Amino acid sequence: MTQVFNFSAGPAVLPKEVLQQAASEMLDWNGSGMSVMEMSHRGPEFISIYKQAEADLRELLAVPPNYKILFMQGGGLGQNAIIPMNLVGRVQGRANAPAVIDFVHTGSWSGKSIKEAARYAQVKVAASSQAERFTRVPAPDTWKLTEGAAYLHVCTNETIDGVEYNFVPRALGDVPVVADMSSHILSRPIDVSQYGVIFAGAQKNIGPAGLTLVIVREDLLDHALAICPSAFHWKNVAEHESMFNTPPTYAIYIAGLVFAHLKRQGGVAAMEARNIEKARLLYEALDRDDFYSNRVEHSCRSRMNIPFYLRDESLNEQFLAGAKARGLLQLKGHKSVGGMRASIYNAMPIEGVQALVDYLNEFAGR
Repeated sequence: MTQVFNFSAGPAVLPKEVLQQAASEMLDWNGSGMSVMEMSHRGPEFISIYKQAEADLRELLAVPPNYKILFMQGGGLGQNAIIPMNLVGRVQGRANAPAVIDFVHTGSWSGKSIKEAARYAQVKVAASSQAERFTRVPAPDTWKLTEGAAYLHVCTNETIDGVEYNFVPRALGDVPVVADMSSHILSRPIDVSQYGVIFAGAQKNIGPAGLTLVIVREDLLDHALAICPSAFHWKNVAEHESMFNTPPTYAIYIAGLVFAHLKRQGGVAAMEARNIEKARLLYEALDRDDFYSNRVEHSCRSRMNIPFYLRDESLNEQFLAGAKARGLLQLKGHKSVGGMRASIYNAMPIEGVQALVDYLNEFAGR
């Protein structure tokens, strides 16, 4: 099989060892005679898979005992509706004022969250870098936060724009912070206790599309609006250990294999060290001269998603064709911003980044 390196932003590259194990277990998981795809989600075989995956994730992220881990469907976009339906009720009706949700607008994904949340409450943009074309995270001392907001929503790594938080966001008083960590979860240690809710679509750093992880503090489980579907009510999902409706069983199985793989690699701290080195290697190549450019402020540059542009954009198609010929795939930037983008998640080996750097240098020289 031809060696390729997949720089897709999601669904994204998975560890080769995980894919090999899944292939070997496809027809018969652990002597059960069944594929995981055939198992009842309530049967002892799958329950053991689920419990191990949950335990390994809790260990990897040092999730405190007063937080629940939910395995849900609907993706990050689905959580953009599920979150307000679960949290707006904690302040609705107070002082006869409408519920307010604070947002920090740092790119395409926080923008989608703002638009969706406006269906359920009044939204307030506490800070935005839109005027600077989303090249930075607004300094926290400039945020105009709301006393008594339902929650503060942030996207701590913008997949499309390549902007990443380098600090822990804070809200006012007891307002919980909700963080979309879809594209950098498990790439660096985080202090879960600083957040009310963390959510992440799995298809970037965890597993296949179809699974969404939600880590939610227990005191935030039971504030859902009456319109919230029972399958998306966090308290209901938690009480049934993510089995109220049939969960995405095979995606949970693959995620569990990834969690076990990360533990064998040394855990999240070890992954962060590798990710720092991979990002350094690629940014140095992009910054070497003005043939390529990355427009994000250095202090806010993402380690996971690195957009870049050619000085002469008429060469874009030639660049992509040459990359594909060398097995460097999915480098075209998102249609909303153009250019190129290299997503270098946990599963991208440093050899892949080096191959891309070699091509960047060769193409510029040629």
